[in-house]
Amino acid sequence: MGWLTLALLAVATGGALVLLRVDRLLWSMVGAALMLGAAGYAWQGSPGMRASPARPDAGLGIDDPALFDLRERMLGRFTADAAYLTAADAMNRAGDRRSAVRAILGGLNRYPRSVMLWTGLGTALATHDGNVVSPPALFAFRQAIRVAPAHPAPSFFLGLAYVRAGDFPAARQAWARALALSPQGASYRRDIAMRLALLDRLLAEQGG
Repeated sequence: MGWLTLALLAVATGGALVLLRVDRLLWSMVGAALMLGAAGYAWQGSPGMRASPARPDAGLGIDDPALFDLRERMLGRFTADAAYLTAADAMNRAGDRRSAVRAILGGLNRYPRSVMLWTGLGTALATHDGNVVSPPALFAFRQAIRVAPAHPAPSFFLGLAYVRAGDFPAARQAWARALALSPQGASYRRDIAMRLALLDRLLAEQGG
């Protein structure tokens, strides 16, 4: 069952690349991500076992559908630089944090002023470095802010990294800035405001 699901995923991905008219130069990157996932599954998985529900990663929230949706609404999805982030997502799901970082760095070599990729690099580095806002991760987030100072995404995802690291006051500051930068009619503004309100409640309960 596992191999069948993997084959169907490969076929669906190939169809999506054609339908979305993704640049053929990027196909090899996506293909590499699929092959990496297949290799990891063959090495560590159990293809002969029956399927069972996956357990969520409570510590990192890497596969949180709500965050993926929010990221796409803030930064877009059907762009050339987004393909590198999609590849990095696949590598993260396979547990290969280092390759996820390298995939985004490869994208930045081609799109050095991509706010999406700098923001993604900050998130990937924070995850790679043990779920902390390490100096390299902070540099990437700050570079994203320098590239697009009026965009709320770098500040929001910097705040998310601080939440995961347990630094709620720093997260509160970043999310407040992200909310202030969000246009009134943006679909994601309410999402940011809701998370900021929940964080404020948590800080109040902690006496912060």
